[in-house]
Amino acid sequence: MQCPVCDHPESRVVDSRDAGEAIRRRRECEVCTHRFTTFERIEFRLPVILKRDGRKQAFSREKLLAGLRLACRKRPVTEEQLEDVVVRVERELSRRADREVPTRELGDIALAALRELDAVAYLRFASVYRAFEGPLDFLNVVGPLLDGALPPAVRPK
Repeated sequence: MQCPVCDHPESRVVDSRDAGEAIRRRRECEVCTHRFTTFERIEFRLPVILKRDGRKQAFSREKLLAGLRLACRKRPVTEEQLEDVVVRVERELSRRADREVPTRELGDIALAALRELDAVAYLRFASVYRAFEGPLDFLNVVGPLLDGALPPAVRPK
């Protein structure tokens, strides 16, 4: 691993720890003795995402994470929880035999994970991914959310 300070190509591992979905390694440069951290993560073989307009695009972990962050803005959801959602999506996509996955399916996988975290973030994400055009679109999504969240005596009829 190349040192970020002196660009020397060799460093030694001082410490390794499990960091959930990655391995955290503390390294020390053999020349300048600068210490730095690296993360080693499993690289999933992911399908190409088929956009609504027919274009194809490589799956972007960063793009999904940015969309999740936006949906969870000012909500009680941690960065670690969002990372977990992205990892769940990556795992689900890597298990599929399909080499092309429509954005609709990608959104549904992310929504399923997001629904467990925060109902408001779920609605925000759904409104963008499903391209809501009016209040009825929101009602179609809120109805099932309310069915599971409200006691039977309070549910709308």
